[in-house]
Amino acid sequence: MTTAFIFPGQGSQAVGMGKSLAEAFPAAKAVFDEVDAALSQKLSAVMWDGPLDELTLTANAQPALMAVSLAVVRVLESEAGLDLKRDAAFVAGHSLGEYSALAAAGTFSITDAARLLRIRGDAMQKAVPAGQGAMAALLGAELDLARSIASDAAQGEVCEAANDNGGGQVVLSGAKAAVERAIALAGERGVKRAMLLPVSAPFHCALMQPAADAMREALAKVAMQAPVVPVVANVGAAPLSDPEAIRASLVAQVTGTVRWRECVQAMAAAGVTDFVELGSGKVLAGLVKRIVAGSALLSIGTAEDIAAYKARNA
Repeated sequence: MTTAFIFPGQGSQAVGMGKSLAEAFPAAKAVFDEVDAALSQKLSAVMWDGPLDELTLTANAQPALMAVSLAVVRVLESEAGLDLKRDAAFVAGHSLGEYSALAAAGTFSITDAARLLRIRGDAMQKAVPAGQGAMAALLGAELDLARSIASDAAQGEVCEAANDNGGGQVVLSGAKAAVERAIALAGERGVKRAMLLPVSAPFHCALMQPAADAMREALAKVAMQAPVVPVVANVGAAPLSDPEAIRASLVAQVTGTVRWRECVQAMAAAGVTDFVELGSGKVLAGLVKRIVAGSALLSIGTAEDIAAYKARNA
C-alpha cells in the first residue's frame, strides 16, 4: 500500500468547519453529536457559528479538530468504502492530530479522544501563567540551526525546538524572554524570517511538564487497542502499534518535539507516495509538498471534497 492518511493539528481550525459534512451525511452528524455528548457541551455550535476566539481556545480547538477529522473518516467509510486497514500503509497526525489518527485507527473511541483532548487542552493552557511563555516560527532554518539558536538564547531559561515542520520551518517554544532572544539571534545567523506566533501557551517544551503529568494520569485510565494500521508517532518519527508504547509516546509528545519532517520522510522511505489529509484545512498537505517533492496530495474536509474523492476513486 502506498497511501498514508494524515490528520491536522492546532492552527487548522476555522469557524464553519465540519458544517457541510454534518448537513450532508448522517455519519458525520453522529460524530459531532458524540463529541458534544462526551464533553457535555454543544461544541459543534461553537465550531459552526463561532466566535473564532472561543473556537481557538486550546481546550475547544483540540477536540473540535479531532471531531472534523473523524467525521471525514466516518463519511469516507460509509460513502466511499474506505477501510483503513486495507487502504492505508500508515496514519499520522500533527500534535493533537495524533489523537485523531489513533481514534481513526481504532486505538480508542471518539468519546475517549474528545475527553483526552479536552484534558490535554486545559492542562496545556494551565501549565504556564499567561504571558510567561511564547512560541516563534523560524522560516528558512533547518533543525540543527534552530536548535543551536535555541540553546544560545536560553541563558538558563527554557527555549527548545517544538515543531520541525519541514521545508525550513522550525517552531521554537519556551520562556518569553528566551524566545525573544532567539528571534534576535535568528536574524544575526541568516534565518530568512523569525516571528512570534499568536498562541496562548508555549507548547511542546519542558514548560509543559505539568500537562504531561496530567496526560499520564488521564491516559492510564483509558482502554487502548492496537491500531488497525501503524501510527507514525510525533516524538519517535517511527511507526507504533503496541498500545503501551503509544500511551508512553502520547505523554512524551506533550513536552517533546513534533518531528513532522522526519515522520513524513519515514513514511516516504517506506514506500508511501500518496498523502491524504483528513480534516479542516490544507496545512499538512502544504508541509508534505515541501518535504517530499512529487508526492500525490489530497485534502478532504468538506462535503465537496468527499464528492471529489469518490469521483477520483470511482
